[in-house]
Amino acid sequence: MKKTFTTIMPDRIGAFLRANRCLSGLGLNITRVSYNKAVDMHMLFIEAEGDADTLALAERELTAMGYLPTQPDFGSVILMEFTLKDEPGSLTPVLELINSFAFNISYISAQENGSGYQLFKMGLYVDNGREISEFVSRAALLCPIRILDYNKSEKVLDNTVFYLSFANEISEKMGFGSEQKNGLIVNSNQIMQMLDEMGSPPYKTFDYVGKFADALLKYRGENYHPRITRYLTCTGTEILLIEPQVGSNTAVIVKNGRVLCVDGGFPCCADALWAVLSREIPGFASMDRTMLLTHGDVDHGGCAERFDRVYVNRRVYNNFLSEQRGENAIREENPVHAPYVRISKLLSDYAPIEAEFEVFGGDPVPGEALSFIGTVDWEDLHFEVYEGAGGHVKGEMIWVERREKIAFTGDIFVNIKGFIPEQAEFNRLAPYLMTSVDTDPSLAKQERDALRTVLGAGRWQIFGGHGAMAELNL
Repeated sequence: MKKTFTTIMPDRIGAFLRANRCLSGLGLNITRVSYNKAVDMHMLFIEAEGDADTLALAERELTAMGYLPTQPDFGSVILMEFTLKDEPGSLTPVLELINSFAFNISYISAQENGSGYQLFKMGLYVDNGREISEFVSRAALLCPIRILDYNKSEKVLDNTVFYLSFANEISEKMGFGSEQKNGLIVNSNQIMQMLDEMGSPPYKTFDYVGKFADALLKYRGENYHPRITRYLTCTGTEILLIEPQVGSNTAVIVKNGRVLCVDGGFPCCADALWAVLSREIPGFASMDRTMLLTHGDVDHGGCAERFDRVYVNRRVYNNFLSEQRGENAIREENPVHAPYVRISKLLSDYAPIEAEFEVFGGDPVPGEALSFIGTVDWEDLHFEVYEGAGGHVKGEMIWVERREKIAFTGDIFVNIKGFIPEQAEFNRLAPYLMTSVDTDPSLAKQERDALRTVLGAGRWQIFGGHGAMAELNL
């Protein structure tokens, strides 16, 4: 097994040598190392492979060496702007006040502009949030001040404790404990290391992870405002399409007092989605409820456990079983996608899904982009189900109803031009953090091309995993 040690390395010669001697002396093989002094002077990530007992012994020895502090100081960097007269000594009282609070100055930028004033920007590392309020009150008596937001991809405000500051900023918003904070740090570092080796600015990773967290926190609860559209099929069946700001669409059909939903968004939005369904569908709470899942990604199965039955193929079912056992999900088998998936799980309140699964279908045909695997009947609808070859992710499915001329495609096909603005902004994050949302982009294209052949002639309504319904004339 593998374990990542998040070490706080002393800034002295031979620090990594001591850690290496500790691990190698126990017979552990180091499989990944990440250290970037420009990002954080002290944080060193060491992934080692060995048996559980030896890894536990290594953790104890590294802790005894002071490399694994039991209670790291999770402070944060605050960027402030002080408006000072452009004259000798005007900065001194501000610096004396900062010194009296024992705040560390990690960033300074100022320049005269001919106005008689200078705008001093300073990054202050603060490990006690209560003290900053008192500091601001006292600093405001000295000069006009502002607390600024900053873009981590542009400004390096503190490279002595960056990871701790970054993790604390998100963790305070999310209510994370120490284990979740460490998971956020480790997986963000893995993404940064991968993208850094591809020539991408290291801090852009943390900026994007921060935006990802902000969006998941913002667009839940009372701020969950999806676009809601009702469509009629060629036979008059109504389809309710719910498009949230983040996460997958949910398509809904109601017939004879029963409800059918395709996909269920992020788990952190489950309560809000449920409220929308209850509002839009009279009697929803007492209805028999069926879900069709298009695939097993984190942002599609958020409401699955609330349904009476959830139809999945064997591959998706095995994916959920693996998660229940504490093993990797299908996405996490891809080392490029694994860190993003784990961050998504942390930020979206994901827990392994244990629903009333209805497992159906046979195995896909090797070499075929889309393979027919079986049928599912619901009321008067007859769905043909096709499993993809794994271009987006293994286990992906397309649900086709020929009489109604509708298809639910999951993320094999998404209507990018039909995104609402919040969707468009949010959906720019994953392709960067994963390098591509598709496991195999060329294979994903083959699947999209094969969709036309599977559907055949006619005017089709395509309900993708994200974006508005798209009409396709074949």
